[in-house]
Amino acid sequence: MGLMPACFLLKTNRGISMIRKHSFCGAGAGFTASVLALAISAQASAGTVTTDGTDLVIKTKSGLEVATVDKQYSFKLGGRIQADFDQFDGFYTKNNKSANESYFRRAILELGGNYQDWRYVFNYDFSDGSVPAGNKSDWDEASIAYTGFAPVVIKGGRFDPDFGLQHATSSKWVTALERSAIYDLAPWVNSKEDGMGVQVSATHGGNLYGSAGIFQQEPSNEVNESTSGMDVNSVVLRGVFAPIVAETEVLHFGVDAAQRNYDDGKFNGAITSTLQVRGISEDTTTNTPTPVLAGIGSGTTACNTTNVAARCYTDDQVWGTEFAYMNGPLSLESEYLSRTLSGQGDWDDREATGYNAQIAYTLTGESRIYKLDGAKFDAIKPANKQTGAWEVFYRYDHVKVEDNDGLAGPTNVGLAASNIESTQVGINTLGVNWYANEAVKISANYLFTTADSDMLDLQQTVSSSGSSVALGSTTANRDADASDKDGHAISLRAQYVF
Repeated sequence: MGLMPACFLLKTNRGISMIRKHSFCGAGAGFTASVLALAISAQASAGTVTTDGTDLVIKTKSGLEVATVDKQYSFKLGGRIQADFDQFDGFYTKNNKSANESYFRRAILELGGNYQDWRYVFNYDFSDGSVPAGNKSDWDEASIAYTGFAPVVIKGGRFDPDFGLQHATSSKWVTALERSAIYDLAPWVNSKEDGMGVQVSATHGGNLYGSAGIFQQEPSNEVNESTSGMDVNSVVLRGVFAPIVAETEVLHFGVDAAQRNYDDGKFNGAITSTLQVRGISEDTTTNTPTPVLAGIGSGTTACNTTNVAARCYTDDQVWGTEFAYMNGPLSLESEYLSRTLSGQGDWDDREATGYNAQIAYTLTGESRIYKLDGAKFDAIKPANKQTGAWEVFYRYDHVKVEDNDGLAGPTNVGLAASNIESTQVGINTLGVNWYANEAVKISANYLFTTADSDMLDLQQTVSSSGSSVALGSTTANRDADASDKDGHAISLRAQYVF
């Protein structure tokens, strides 16, 4: 049975007093009906279109959705626009002076639906600078999933791996403007990196969720490919136990694990982070380099396949834990992440760890929506359509990188950066979200960041890529006299979801 019969009756209600009927037959009926359904749905206040085949339901409240009443076929067009503004100073800039940037964080057009047991998603990001680190494409997602083995779902295509609670939650509905900085310690665990993947996920018993995926990732610089041109293969696992899943109360525990390997001489171990202020990477001036937590690991020469003394890393292992509790308008979240990079040859391992803790409260009394399928939080829907919903929150993030062989090469001039064995940063975020309605969300975040002395010293002797440079070099991440270890930022966002 197809989506549209050769002869059908289209009926729409407009208001209470007007009913219109349109009858079509012949080979062009399907096309004509599709066009007419779109046109009429734009002006009809009622949402039901009936045929003398399978009835159709058209929803225009959030984007445009057309589906058969038996849910065998559907089509949905939607998207999101996020316009951001960041003002930042101190540790966030090269000279410690104030800088700002306005930009579209995301401008995604979303197309999805299903054909019986097959689901499809095609999301494209039109925003400026939308390509994430490690990617070359603006595709946010392009995937196909099979749901015929319910509750098991098999998914393939280009999409982000499933690692971490905040990343599982859509960027539309995460509490803070930016997800936790702990994900910057191992960005590949939840970034598609222009690769392809296959993932199997399932729910069980109303309180269990799990996923397992293998991804062939292709970073934009291609330095991680094998010498024979093979892409990096990553395995990502996630398991969640939620003993309480109710409309106004949720208790969530999760464990994550990921693994991938590199050929000798391919990965240099650099770790960078925007420290939750995206504007520093959007700004095109030299005054806003991305902070480096760990520089390029090198001996007398850079990591490569021809020099056996090169300082490189092979095995890459990441694991994490998740916790969340929600009771009415109150929600608590915390995550922990640990990454171990195994040093090549006689080089020591590089360890990166991070954690966050967040408390949020909805002043107007609403609870966040939680979905066990995906083990994630979703939107807050305002109870009062006139005043909307108001949410306040506080989050603390802490990231740390350690390496007994030093976090930069020994070729620095004026500072023995190779003796820096640890860097760490703490980030305080205080924010408010106004859910004006189910489509509009206005957010304001204030961030106060503190780096340790070693973190500051490292910035003064590395470039934004993590390469070692001389103290006072114009390519260094910080000016020699820029001594501020504290950074301040105000981030604003206007979001429209359709």
